[in-house]
Amino acid sequence: MQSDLFHRAYPSLAHEKTVDVLRLIRSENVGPVTFYKLLDHFQSIPKALDAIPELAKKGGRKRPIKMASLSAVQEEIEKTERFGAKIIVYGSPDYPKMLHTIHDAPPVIFALGHSSVWQKGINIGIVGARNASANGCRFTQKIASDLGKAGICVISGLARGIDAAAHSGAITSGTVGVIAGGINTVYPPENAYLYDKMRAEGGIISHQPFGFEPIAASFPARNRIISGMAHGLLVVEASLKSGSLITAKQALDQNREIFAVPGSPMDPRCKGTNQLLRDGAVLCESAEDILQHVRQYNNVPLAEPKTLDFQPSAITTPSESELVEVRKLVIGKLGHDPVLVDELITQCQVTAGVVMTVLLELELAGRINRHPGNRVSLMFE
Repeated sequence: MQSDLFHRAYPSLAHEKTVDVLRLIRSENVGPVTFYKLLDHFQSIPKALDAIPELAKKGGRKRPIKMASLSAVQEEIEKTERFGAKIIVYGSPDYPKMLHTIHDAPPVIFALGHSSVWQKGINIGIVGARNASANGCRFTQKIASDLGKAGICVISGLARGIDAAAHSGAITSGTVGVIAGGINTVYPPENAYLYDKMRAEGGIISHQPFGFEPIAASFPARNRIISGMAHGLLVVEASLKSGSLITAKQALDQNREIFAVPGSPMDPRCKGTNQLLRDGAVLCESAEDILQHVRQYNNVPLAEPKTLDFQPSAITTPSESELVEVRKLVIGKLGHDPVLVDELITQCQVTAGVVMTVLLELELAGRINRHPGNRVSLMFE
């Protein structure tokens, strides 16, 4: 693992009203990255909420942007609390420590169970095929059990196959499931037993609204939390185009260690893990292969966010006449393929603050997509 982990800390965010945090992140076109950029710029959530409609309009939005209503957010909070789940805001003591270190950490998560499970020490994420082989599931259950006995918390996604095997193996020692739906959503239904067991003895985490039913697009966002919470990620049985390999890529972007289990070249479910090994992942045949690497993290505060106050905004407030020209320039430079924001700033030959303001407007207008690695692309209608 690299030592230069990305840190962003907003201690005051933990003191913001939960209702305000939810209103901002639940507003249209506001994802985690945009949430933090708005916070950087306006230094408070109420000011950001007030500014969004005008920013979206300047970015070229034709219809009014949908802002999360106070009543809708209050209803979400009430349902969550009635269900027995906790609402944990970024910067709070119960917020997963390693998750603080990723650039697109969810500003708020919902949790069932015991936060001490994911805060006790080293966390290892385990992902793999849903249609896993019997041997793959047996190996996963054994290694998760051995990791748990060594004091490691196992993080996975409560899906079929490898995920379920990982949770089953670590159920008595402490395991956390990160789900793609709302905190009250059990998916797939056959994992209801695991869900109930983990709710009582481990932990379940979601960043989605209460009652949200998972869709295909929900899983990559879920996966970034699995890898983000972990010190390292183990991949067991993954095809070349699997979601598990996407999770591994996210883990690399987050500076996490990647472990992979070798498999038969005749099995399509192993081609992805074998590829990871060719690319430099740590070969894993037992829990000891992981423990040798993660023991170095003990007593090292890699996961502690820096306790800084809000810093002066990196986004300046340029004149409207300057922005008009830069908007045309930025849109002209953007295309379907993602480009680094730094490269965009260099090519536009204007200050970073002006480009960042334009990108913020365009994103709120729904005209650009953000990608991992601080890249953006134009959204084509």
